[in-house]
Amino acid sequence: MAVHAHPDDESSKGAATTARYVAEGVEVLVVTCTGGERGDVLNPQYGPLDPEHMGEIRRAEMAAAAAALGVRQQWLGFVDSGLPEGDPLPPLPDGCFALVPLEEATAPLVEAVRAFRPHVITTYDPSGGYPHPDHVMCHRVSVEAFAAAGDPQRYPGLGEPWTPLKLYYNHGFSLARLRALHEALVEAGRESPFGDWIESRVAREIPERQVTTTIRCEQYFPARDDALRAHATQIDPDGFFFAIPRSVEAAQWPTEEFELAESRVPTTLPEDDLFAGVR
Repeated sequence: MAVHAHPDDESSKGAATTARYVAEGVEVLVVTCTGGERGDVLNPQYGPLDPEHMGEIRRAEMAAAAAALGVRQQWLGFVDSGLPEGDPLPPLPDGCFALVPLEEATAPLVEAVRAFRPHVITTYDPSGGYPHPDHVMCHRVSVEAFAAAGDPQRYPGLGEPWTPLKLYYNHGFSLARLRALHEALVEAGRESPFGDWIESRVAREIPERQVTTTIRCEQYFPARDDALRAHATQIDPDGFFFAIPRSVEAAQWPTEEFELAESRVPTTLPEDDLFAGVR
C-alpha cells in the first residue's frame, strides 16, 4: 500500500518501484488522501481551472495514471489544503485535510488497511518530503494507521484488525541523485536542469535522510513516465521531469530509494527489496 497526499504524487515518488512489483505479481494499492482540488495548474498548455473542475479533471488523470502503473487506487475523500504562500502564511481553509483531527483523518485509512491487508506500507517522512501541509498530514495518518490497524481496541467497527509488517518513507529527489545526474549530463556535454537546484539545497543545508532500501527499477521508467504524463495539468511534458535523457538516467541512477521507518520482522540493512524479511 502506497499512501500519498494528492493525485500525481504516486507517479513522481516511487512509481517505477510500484510498477516493478505489479509486474512481479504483487498486489499494489495506491491510497490518495485528497482530491487535489486546490492544486495549481503546472502545465503551461492549460489555462486556469476552478477547484470544482480541477477535482474532476484530476480524478480522470488519476485513473489514467493508475492504469499506466497497473495499480489499484482508492480515495480517502479529504479536501486538498492547498499550499499556503506569503509572510506570514495565511490560515488553511476550513475543512481541509490538514485541519481534520488525527483520529478522524486516520479512520478511513485504518479501514483501508484492514480491507486490503498489506504487508508493506510506504508514505512520506515527518517533513512530508517538502513542507506541504497535506504531505505532513499524510505522514501523520500513515504512521497512526500502521500503529493502530492491528489493535482490536482501536478504531472499532472498521474491519478485522490487520497488522502490516513494514513501514517505509519514500525518498524523492535526493541531493546525491541530483548531483549524479547533473554531473553525468555536464560530462556528456548536455545542459543540466539541476545546477541551480543543487546549489539552493546546499545553501539551505537541507538534511539528507538515511537510505536503507534501494530498488532496481530502470526497466519500469517508461511506466513511470506514462503515469506522469497522465497527470496532464500537473506535469509539463517539456519540463523538469523529462529533462534527463532516459539512457543517462538508467545508466547513472537506475534505482529508487526508501527509508525503513519500522519493521515488525527481522531484516538486515541495507535492503534491495521492500519485502525483505517478509517473503
